[in-house]
Amino acid sequence: MERIKVNLRKTEDNSYEIVIGKKLLKKIPLELKKNNLAHSYAIITDSNVSSIYGKKLIEQFKKSKIKTILISFPAGEKSKNRGTKVIIENEMLKAGMARDSAVIALGGGVVGDVAGFVAATFNRGIPYVQVPTTLVASVDSSIGGKTGIDTLYGKNLIGAFHQPYRVYIDVETLTTLDKKEIREGLAEIIKYCVIRDEKLFGFIEKNMNKIFSYRPEILIPVIKKCCEIKGNIVELDEKESNLRKILNFGHTIGHAIENLLDYKITHGESISMGMITEGKIALQLGILKREDLERLHNLLKKAGLPTRFPVRMDLKKMMATMKLDKKARRGKIEMVLPKKIGEMSETKGNFAIKIANIQITKALDIG
Repeated sequence: MERIKVNLRKTEDNSYEIVIGKKLLKKIPLELKKNNLAHSYAIITDSNVSSIYGKKLIEQFKKSKIKTILISFPAGEKSKNRGTKVIIENEMLKAGMARDSAVIALGGGVVGDVAGFVAATFNRGIPYVQVPTTLVASVDSSIGGKTGIDTLYGKNLIGAFHQPYRVYIDVETLTTLDKKEIREGLAEIIKYCVIRDEKLFGFIEKNMNKIFSYRPEILIPVIKKCCEIKGNIVELDEKESNLRKILNFGHTIGHAIENLLDYKITHGESISMGMITEGKIALQLGILKREDLERLHNLLKKAGLPTRFPVRMDLKKMMATMKLDKKARRGKIEMVLPKKIGEMSETKGNFAIKIANIQITKALDIG
């Protein structure tokens, strides 16, 4: 028997900048043209963002004499599927786009995930730029290179790691958000506080009203801090082998809630309920102190986020859905749990902790 080894070891630089500020949309086309990123661009967005920012952005590209098309799909989590990806790809192919093209993901988390996945697979991979227009996308989903779509069996189960070329966060786009959308972003911000930054947690406790008033002097440093936290974690563990799993605090249960309620509640609402429930499990295991859980509960309530399930959940379906979570191993549910505000628990260097069914059931019953 003969063996031939194909040596492909190499160091690949996937570094990129996150640019945060005001009036950035006008600057994007000229910056990309100056950097010679691509010959043509596909701005991918949804039906909500298209009329507000999509047409304005494509006008800026055309003024800069850059070949660009605008592709929009119906807003909402329901569009985050294989069918939407096929429609977008067909539009790009019909426009004659090739490997010298790039994607602009303009919108919230759904747009970023779908557009990023298109970029990861179109012509076996082309560059893309994240331009988040929601608080959730600004502090979380636009950073880290996770792309993907949902299936009947759960969220983000099909996708790819594909880092963006650059992220532009224009805080002025957040002024069009309603309070519910700000709350959704706050759920992810609070998650960052719990996993990594007790000082930021205290800042949010004192400045909640200022966040809801869209004050740039508050929003910019909060967004910057969250980006720094996620950026640092991704630098240390790009493909989520261990440390990066802590970014999923609240998401194991939260994603199951979203799926079982057919995405009729927002991502932030589900993650809020997920954080409280996973916090209760940490309390059961003696990992988290009651005063820290109560502090988390109070901050989520102050943000206007739910801490109890809206309906009685089917425990069997919850357990089955959580076993499809990406952290699950050999059919066993694993979670990342807080040790205290600002620090996550680890066992022998591992942040994902195996959780017995009875512990989950008790926490769900309490909820």
